[in-house]
Amino acid sequence: MIGPGTGVRGYLACGTTDMRKGIAGLAALAQDVLRQKPASGAVFAFRGRKGDRIKLLHWDGQG
Repeated sequence: MIGPGTGVRGYLACGTTDMRKGIAGLAALAQDVLRQKPASGAVFAFRGRKGDRIKLLHWDGQG
């Protein structure tokens, strides 16, 4: 497994997220709802409605 490294901040979005959202939609949520820059190097976690799935968003600086 590839990890983000040490000292990386993690943010958990409260509530449920539409799991049909792609990278751009999750990045918009991180910016608008969490008020964080998606390209900051932090890990953002989004939970599905049933609670059985999560999506993680992490920018590693390489596109």
